[in-house]
Amino acid sequence: MSDRKLAEDFFDAAIGLLRQVRDGETENVEAAGALLAQTVAEGGRIFVFGAGHSSLPAQDTVYRAGGLALMNLLNVPGLTGVDVRPATLGSALERVDGLAGAALDSSPARAGDVLIVISLSGRNPLPVELATHARALGIKVVGVTSVGYAKDTRSRHTTGTFLKDHCDVVIDSRIPVGDAELSAEGVDAPFAPASTVVTSALMQAVVASATGELVRRGIEPPMLRSGNVDGGHDWNARVMEEYADRIFYR
Repeated sequence: MSDRKLAEDFFDAAIGLLRQVRDGETENVEAAGALLAQTVAEGGRIFVFGAGHSSLPAQDTVYRAGGLALMNLLNVPGLTGVDVRPATLGSALERVDGLAGAALDSSPARAGDVLIVISLSGRNPLPVELATHARALGIKVVGVTSVGYAKDTRSRHTTGTFLKDHCDVVIDSRIPVGDAELSAEGVDAPFAPASTVVTSALMQAVVASATGELVRRGIEPPMLRSGNVDGGHDWNARVMEEYADRIFYR
Protein backbone atom coordinates (compact mmCIF):
# COMPACT_ATOMS: atom_id res chain seq x y z
CA MET A 1 0.00 0.00 0.00
CA SER A 2 1.43 3.38 -1.00
CA ASP A 3 1.74 6.31 1.36
CA ARG A 4 -0.46 8.29 -1.02
CA LYS A 5 -3.22 5.70 -0.73
CA LEU A 6 -3.08 5.89 3.07
CA ALA A 7 -3.28 9.67 2.92
CA GLU A 8 -6.30 9.44 0.66
CA ASP A 9 -7.88 6.87 2.97
CA PHE A 10 -7.51 9.24 5.90
CA PHE A 11 -9.12 12.10 3.99
CA ASP A 12 -11.98 9.79 3.03
CA ALA A 13 -12.43 8.66 6.65
CA ALA A 14 -12.41 12.24 7.95
CA ILE A 15 -14.86 13.38 5.28
CA GLY A 16 -17.11 10.45 6.13
CA LEU A 17 -17.17 11.44 9.80
CA LEU A 18 -17.84 15.07 8.92
CA ARG A 19 -20.81 13.96 6.84
CA GLN A 20 -22.07 11.90 9.77
CA VAL A 21 -22.03 14.84 12.15
CA ARG A 22 -23.46 17.18 9.53
CA ASP A 23 -26.38 14.84 8.89
CA GLY A 24 -26.88 13.60 12.44
CA GLU A 25 -25.86 16.41 14.80
CA THR A 26 -27.17 19.58 13.17
CA GLU A 27 -30.09 19.82 15.60
CA ASN A 28 -27.75 19.56 18.60
CA VAL A 29 -25.28 22.01 17.07
CA GLU A 30 -28.09 24.50 16.57
CA ALA A 31 -29.31 23.96 20.14
CA ALA A 32 -25.81 24.70 21.41
CA GLY A 33 -25.59 27.77 19.18
CA ALA A 34 -28.93 29.01 20.49
CA LEU A 35 -27.70 28.54 24.07
CA LEU A 36 -24.56 30.56 23.35
CA ALA A 37 -26.58 33.31 21.69
CA GLN A 38 -29.02 33.44 24.61
CA THR A 39 -26.09 33.70 27.02
CA VAL A 40 -24.58 36.59 25.04
CA ALA A 41 -27.94 38.34 24.81
CA GLU A 42 -28.48 38.06 28.57
CA GLY A 43 -25.03 39.40 29.48
CA GLY A 44 -23.46 36.06 30.31
CA ARG A 45 -20.02 34.78 29.47
CA ILE A 46 -18.84 31.74 27.49
CA PHE A 47 -16.12 29.35 28.60
CA VAL A 48 -14.70 26.34 26.80
CA PHE A 49 -12.46 23.54 28.06
CA GLY A 50 -10.76 20.46 26.73
CA ALA A 51 -8.00 18.39 28.31
CA GLY A 52 -4.95 17.23 26.37
CA HIS A 53 -5.64 17.00 22.66
CA SER A 54 -9.27 17.94 23.31
CA SER A 55 -7.92 21.38 24.17
CA LEU A 56 -7.04 21.96 20.51
CA PRO A 57 -10.65 22.44 19.30
CA ALA A 58 -11.30 24.54 22.42
CA GLN A 59 -8.33 26.82 21.82
CA ASP A 60 -9.27 27.14 18.16
CA THR A 61 -12.35 29.17 19.15
CA VAL A 62 -10.58 31.59 21.51
CA TYR A 63 -9.24 34.96 20.26
CA ARG A 64 -9.87 33.64 16.76
CA ALA A 65 -10.12 35.62 13.54
CA GLY A 66 -13.68 35.14 12.34
CA GLY A 67 -14.75 33.92 15.77
CA LEU A 68 -16.85 35.19 18.66
CA ALA A 69 -14.85 37.53 20.87
CA LEU A 70 -16.57 36.16 23.98
CA MET A 71 -15.11 32.65 23.81
CA ASN A 72 -12.86 32.19 26.87
CA LEU A 73 -10.60 29.25 27.64
CA LEU A 74 -11.19 27.73 31.07
CA ASN A 75 -7.74 27.04 32.44
CA VAL A 76 -7.00 23.92 34.45
CA PRO A 77 -3.24 23.90 35.16
CA GLY A 78 -1.45 20.93 33.63
CA LEU A 79 -4.37 20.01 31.39
CA THR A 80 -4.86 22.78 28.85
CA GLY A 81 -2.76 21.30 26.06
CA VAL A 82 0.03 18.75 25.88
CA ASP A 83 2.88 20.99 27.01
CA VAL A 84 3.07 19.57 30.54
CA ARG A 85 6.09 17.34 31.22
CA PRO A 86 5.90 14.43 31.35
CA ALA A 87 2.94 14.41 28.94
CA THR A 88 1.51 11.40 30.77
CA LEU A 89 0.89 13.65 33.80
CA GLY A 90 -1.95 15.28 31.90
CA SER A 91 -3.70 11.95 31.50
CA ALA A 92 -3.21 11.24 35.20
CA LEU A 93 -4.62 14.61 36.24
CA GLU A 94 -7.84 13.92 34.33
CA ARG A 95 -8.50 11.14 36.85
CA VAL A 96 -7.96 13.24 39.99
CA ASP A 97 -11.18 13.67 41.97
CA GLY A 98 -11.90 17.23 43.08
CA LEU A 99 -9.62 19.00 40.63
CA ALA A 100 -12.47 20.13 38.39
CA GLY A 101 -14.39 21.75 41.22
CA ALA A 102 -11.33 23.60 42.48
CA ALA A 103 -10.51 24.88 38.99
CA LEU A 104 -14.07 26.03 38.33
CA ASP A 105 -14.40 27.72 41.72
CA SER A 106 -11.17 29.63 41.02
CA SER A 107 -12.34 30.76 37.57
CA PRO A 108 -14.46 33.80 36.65
CA ALA A 109 -17.36 31.52 35.62
CA ARG A 110 -20.63 32.19 37.44
CA ALA A 111 -24.36 31.50 37.28
CA GLY A 112 -25.82 32.52 33.93
CA ASP A 113 -22.69 31.60 31.98
CA VAL A 114 -22.23 28.64 29.66
CA LEU A 115 -19.39 26.10 29.70
CA ILE A 116 -18.51 23.91 26.73
CA VAL A 117 -16.69 20.76 27.84
CA ILE A 118 -14.86 18.83 25.13
CA SER A 119 -13.89 15.27 26.00
CA LEU A 120 -13.62 12.49 23.45
CA SER A 121 -14.38 9.67 25.87
CA GLY A 122 -16.20 11.66 28.56
CA ARG A 123 -15.30 8.88 31.00
CA ASN A 124 -12.72 10.52 33.28
CA PRO A 125 -13.55 12.29 36.54
CA LEU A 126 -12.45 15.71 35.27
CA PRO A 127 -15.04 16.27 32.50
CA VAL A 128 -17.79 14.61 34.55
CA GLU A 129 -17.09 16.78 37.59
CA LEU A 130 -16.69 19.94 35.51
CA ALA A 131 -20.17 19.39 34.13
CA THR A 132 -21.82 18.47 37.43
CA HIS A 133 -20.16 21.28 39.38
CA ALA A 134 -20.93 23.84 36.69
CA ARG A 135 -24.60 22.95 36.67
CA ALA A 136 -24.70 23.12 40.47
CA LEU A 137 -23.40 26.69 40.16
CA GLY A 138 -26.13 27.61 37.68
CA ILE A 139 -23.91 27.38 34.60
CA LYS A 140 -25.32 25.75 31.46
CA VAL A 141 -23.19 22.95 30.01
CA VAL A 142 -22.62 21.86 26.42
CA GLY A 143 -20.78 18.56 26.07
CA VAL A 144 -18.90 17.64 22.90
CA THR A 145 -18.04 13.96 23.18
CA SER A 146 -18.23 10.56 21.52
CA VAL A 147 -21.34 8.88 22.85
CA GLY A 148 -19.96 5.56 21.62
CA TYR A 149 -17.53 5.48 24.54
CA ALA A 150 -20.43 5.31 26.97
CA LYS A 151 -21.60 2.17 25.21
CA ASP A 152 -18.27 0.39 24.88
CA THR A 153 -16.19 1.52 27.87
CA ARG A 154 -16.59 1.96 31.62
CA SER A 155 -16.75 5.31 33.34
CA ARG A 156 -13.79 6.15 35.58
CA HIS A 157 -15.97 8.35 37.79
CA THR A 158 -17.30 7.01 41.07
CA THR A 159 -20.88 7.55 39.89
CA GLY A 160 -20.38 5.37 36.84
CA THR A 161 -21.62 8.23 34.64
CA PHE A 162 -20.15 9.99 31.62
CA LEU A 163 -19.94 13.61 30.53
CA LYS A 164 -23.00 13.12 28.32
CA ASP A 165 -25.12 12.40 31.40
CA HIS A 166 -24.61 15.88 32.88
CA CYS A 167 -25.13 18.32 30.00
CA ASP A 168 -27.88 20.65 28.86
CA VAL A 169 -26.87 19.93 25.25
CA VAL A 170 -24.82 16.99 23.99
CA ILE A 171 -23.08 16.96 20.61
CA ASP A 172 -21.93 13.51 19.56
CA SER A 173 -18.69 13.63 17.56
CA ARG A 174 -19.38 10.09 16.29
CA ILE A 175 -15.68 9.20 16.72
CA PRO A 176 -15.18 5.43 17.13
CA VAL A 177 -13.65 4.13 20.35
CA GLY A 178 -9.87 4.28 20.04
CA ASP A 179 -9.81 7.37 17.79
CA ALA A 180 -7.85 5.84 14.92
CA GLU A 181 -9.28 5.53 11.43
CA LEU A 182 -6.74 3.39 9.58
CA SER A 183 -4.99 0.05 9.79
CA ALA A 184 -2.34 -1.41 7.51
CA GLU A 185 -0.15 -4.44 7.13
CA GLY A 186 3.06 -4.01 9.09
CA VAL A 187 1.48 -1.59 11.57
CA ASP A 188 0.43 -3.35 14.76
CA ALA A 189 -1.74 -0.51 16.09
CA PRO A 190 -4.56 1.42 14.39
CA PHE A 191 -3.50 4.94 13.46
CA ALA A 192 -4.59 8.29 11.98
CA PRO A 193 -6.93 9.91 14.55
CA ALA A 194 -9.65 12.20 13.22
CA SER A 195 -11.17 13.53 16.44
CA THR A 196 -9.41 16.92 16.22
CA VAL A 197 -10.61 17.50 12.65
CA VAL A 198 -14.20 16.58 13.47
CA THR A 199 -14.43 18.28 16.85
CA SER A 200 -12.89 21.50 15.54
CA ALA A 201 -15.47 21.51 12.75
CA LEU A 202 -18.26 20.97 15.27
CA MET A 203 -17.02 23.85 17.41
CA GLN A 204 -16.87 26.21 14.45
CA ALA A 205 -20.36 25.08 13.45
CA VAL A 206 -21.63 25.93 16.93
CA VAL A 207 -20.05 29.39 16.74
CA ALA A 208 -21.53 29.92 13.27
CA SER A 209 -24.96 28.89 14.52
CA ALA A 210 -24.68 31.21 17.52
CA THR A 211 -23.70 34.05 15.21
CA GLY A 212 -26.78 33.54 13.06
CA GLU A 213 -29.03 33.33 16.11
CA LEU A 214 -27.66 36.62 17.46
CA VAL A 215 -28.50 38.30 14.16
CA ARG A 216 -32.03 36.87 14.34
CA ARG A 217 -32.34 38.42 17.80
CA GLY A 218 -31.30 41.80 16.43
CA ILE A 219 -27.91 41.75 18.17
CA GLU A 220 -24.69 42.55 16.34
CA PRO A 221 -22.45 39.51 16.92
CA PRO A 222 -19.17 40.49 18.62
CA MET A 223 -16.87 38.98 16.00
CA LEU A 224 -13.09 39.29 15.72
CA ARG A 225 -11.23 40.06 12.52
CA SER A 226 -7.80 38.94 11.40
CA GLY A 227 -5.00 41.14 12.64
CA ASN A 228 -3.34 40.56 9.27
CA VAL A 229 -5.90 42.59 7.31
CA ASP A 230 -5.98 46.38 7.25
CA GLY A 231 -8.03 47.73 10.13
CA GLY A 232 -8.20 44.38 11.90
CA HIS A 233 -6.40 45.46 15.07
CA ASP A 234 -8.55 48.58 15.44
CA TRP A 235 -11.72 46.56 14.91
CA ASN A 236 -10.69 43.99 17.53
CA ALA A 237 -9.68 46.66 20.02
CA ARG A 238 -13.14 48.23 19.74
CA VAL A 239 -14.92 44.90 20.21
CA MET A 240 -12.75 43.90 23.16
CA GLU A 241 -13.27 47.27 24.82
CA GLU A 242 -17.03 47.05 24.38
CA TYR A 243 -17.14 43.56 25.89
CA ALA A 244 -14.23 43.95 28.33
CA ASP A 245 -16.26 42.62 31.26
CA ARG A 246 -16.83 39.32 29.44
CA ILE A 247 -13.39 38.70 27.96
CA PHE A 248 -10.71 37.06 30.13
CA TYR A 249 -7.87 36.37 27.69
CA ARG A 250 -6.59 39.95 27.41
